[in-house]
Amino acid sequence: MKSLLQDPARLKARLKEVPTEPGCYLMRDAEDRILYIGKAKVLRNRVRSYFQSGSGHGHSPRIALMVRQVCEIEFIVTDSEAEALALEANLIKNHQPHFNVLLKDDKKYPYLCITWSEAYPRIFITRRRRFRSPLDRFYGPYVDVGLLRRTLGLVKRVFPLRQRPQPLHRDRTCLNFDIGRCPGVCQEKISSEDYHRTLRQVAMVFQGRNEELLELLHEQMQRYAERLDFESAARVRDQLQGIDTLTADQKMSLGDSSVSRDVLALAADERVAAVQLFQMRAGKLVGRLGFTADAIGMPPAAEGAGEDLPPSPERRDAMGRVLQTVIEEHYSQVEGVEIPPELLLQAPLPQQQLIEDWLSELRGRKVRLAVPQRAQKADLIELVERNANYELERARRASEQNLLATEDLAQLLELNTPPRRIEGYDISHIQGSDAVASQVVFIDGLPAKQHYRKYKIQSSSIRSGHSDDFMAMAEIMRRRFRRWAQAKAAGADLRDLRRSAGSALHTGGLNDWPDVVMIDGGKGQLSAVMEALRELNLDEDLVVCSLAKQREEVFIPGVKDPLDSEPEQLGVQLLRRLRDEAHRFAVSFHRQQRGERMKRSRLSDIPGLGPKRIKELLAHFRSIDAIQLASPETLAAAPGMGPGLAKVIWDHFHPGADEVVSADPQDGTSDIENGRSLELAG
Repeated sequence: MKSLLQDPARLKARLKEVPTEPGCYLMRDAEDRILYIGKAKVLRNRVRSYFQSGSGHGHSPRIALMVRQVCEIEFIVTDSEAEALALEANLIKNHQPHFNVLLKDDKKYPYLCITWSEAYPRIFITRRRRFRSPLDRFYGPYVDVGLLRRTLGLVKRVFPLRQRPQPLHRDRTCLNFDIGRCPGVCQEKISSEDYHRTLRQVAMVFQGRNEELLELLHEQMQRYAERLDFESAARVRDQLQGIDTLTADQKMSLGDSSVSRDVLALAADERVAAVQLFQMRAGKLVGRLGFTADAIGMPPAAEGAGEDLPPSPERRDAMGRVLQTVIEEHYSQVEGVEIPPELLLQAPLPQQQLIEDWLSELRGRKVRLAVPQRAQKADLIELVERNANYELERARRASEQNLLATEDLAQLLELNTPPRRIEGYDISHIQGSDAVASQVVFIDGLPAKQHYRKYKIQSSSIRSGHSDDFMAMAEIMRRRFRRWAQAKAAGADLRDLRRSAGSALHTGGLNDWPDVVMIDGGKGQLSAVMEALRELNLDEDLVVCSLAKQREEVFIPGVKDPLDSEPEQLGVQLLRRLRDEAHRFAVSFHRQQRGERMKRSRLSDIPGLGPKRIKELLAHFRSIDAIQLASPETLAAAPGMGPGLAKVIWDHFHPGADEVVSADPQDGTSDIENGRSLELAG
């Protein structure tokens, strides 16, 4: 299907169909993938603005690239702009369109996750915000990971919580239950409702509601004392003391103890904006969250201007757009009780009244957005902005280090320009069993995990007991670059395709050409890869190298000796990071595949036994050995079993037993009953 820009008649007809009402619009590409989701007060005007002058005129390069790929436009009409805002947040959360990801997911800041969807929820720290259920909650992202770990550690000592992802013992509790650290979740010694009640108190700590939690625990302790339940009262007293210790460690008084508020400010250069969100509750700083956003197109700060000089109107507008994106992203993920009555902003938002109404609706009470200009509130903005500047400077230093590494790699491999997209490949197996491969991608020297790929080796020659890393690596190269080879065979100009690949990280189609391909291995693996690329007629187009682990030597095709390099030089260090990440990713996938195979027990081979009955059998007998030793009568008495299925199971574990212990047709007695041993039965 042609894009709308390439089909003006269809574009004109489609734009006429867009209504002049508020709502959301969805841009789709030729493969029906959602590229972008937006909202508008007047849908027709907003959608038309993308196609003015036919080339994305007035848009950033990122949006202009998106417009060139739009093949279809869908829209959802709402009653108001506020409803469109809420709908947009939900749609973006569910679909994660590539061009909507203004907030960068660089795995820098960690979250705290509580899996509320489970009967006994887990609580853990993660850097990957991946929703397995709409009920699960992520708190953060937190800037200070050390403080987050200390807070979680103290919470787990103060409150009896599930300590392990999986039970240590099948039929009894572990030591954590005996010392009061765990309520015995594995043996269900606490009901799911009571455990959820405890965890809701824990969540209040990470919601910044410590004062509310302290009042709740004080009341609970008083009730226990009035009922003369002094043991329970003492346990709550210990929890109060633990929370006092926690709040003493993490809070900083900032005056005006009567109001709770969030304070947002940013610092930006020509590429990146570092946004800080300070959570103040009852006048004390209880949390500091950090976000990194795309700032391409933001007007620069005036050079040589004094610190007290305000930003230009254009830069102030751009700052407001970034802050609004952060607000929409963050507050669409939190509960209403976590939204404070006031937000202090560094710059006004483009749709400030709309955002204020939306937050008020989420909270259930009035929320005020303000841009302070003087006195104490302006000092708070200055404090948050100063912290954002520190984060921006740290990000800038890391970016400069990565730029130097890519420039050094370009010199090492004799490239004209520093490589932007670098791909690394590795193989993982145990003597050929569960053989898998990994593809990891670094963009501008940083892991781009949204582009990682896993491969199961399909070659029948690679199996348990027979491994061939060269064949496996060649197979992965054929599968990875097959589409590019087909495009070249069809007469496509790879230079044009490569230019489009360099202008977008990944938007489907053929926009994934790597500047460098790195193979984990030596000359043998490299030769196998080049042979596969020659079959695809891509050996002259791709830049390929390999990194041998023993001496960290870099090899390139057609050169017998390794390149003149040092293991600690920046370019080689970048390849080593890529190699180690490819190895980690491949090993983790191999372990996952091997674990799934090992979970499939010998019971899976028995006709008539499905997953449900296998689970019931193991729950009843506790082990496969016990099932194997059980008599047909014992098996038939198990839940979900009957005499017929019990006989099938018994025959599976005792093949040939009927022939050995058979009835004598002459006298109706068995060999054993006649006193003959099994050894002499023949």
